[in-house]
Amino acid sequence: MAAFEPGPAAMAPIVSGDAPGENWDRMMAAAQVGDANAYRTLLAQLAPWLRRYYARRLPPAMTEDAVQDVLLAIHEKRHTYDPARPFGPWLAAIARYKWIDRLRSLKAEAAEPLDETIGVPDHGDTVIAGSTFRQLLAGLKAPQAEAIRLVKLEGYSVEEASRATGQSVSLIKVNIHRGIKHLTNMIKAAGDAD
Repeated sequence: MAAFEPGPAAMAPIVSGDAPGENWDRMMAAAQVGDANAYRTLLAQLAPWLRRYYARRLPPAMTEDAVQDVLLAIHEKRHTYDPARPFGPWLAAIARYKWIDRLRSLKAEAAEPLDETIGVPDHGDTVIAGSTFRQLLAGLKAPQAEAIRLVKLEGYSVEEASRATGQSVSLIKVNIHRGIKHLTNMIKAAGDAD
């Protein structure tokens, strides 16, 4: 899933002194003194506006959840709103924080969960295009096969493999790169032969 980058529109003010914003000020002030109808009307007017706001900033699947998060936050924090101040900046702060929370969740969540059984217990016996991986490694030059076996299969660091084989760190990296390229070509050739 592609990350969403904030553009100039993302930083634009939410309410710019237009009529709905002024009405929202009055409705929120009335809601704070117990006017349930004003509060219900305010939330009903905010929901479509928030959907449009998030539609430009979040993936479609996250828009409705973000709207609900903001409406819930308004409900929970309504006692902190100061009726002497404009409602727009207060709403903007809540919407922006919820938007940032959603962006962070995009970064933190894996696009697709990995299956725990995805690993192969013994790489050496994996069958690839009619050959086992061990047979394919045997088709490489010995230093390439050894570097791949140590680093890619047994989990050695490049430095550890260098010490174990006597090859320089640079040579280990080159042998892994060239060996994997050669393995790829061998597998493709075996696949084309089938």
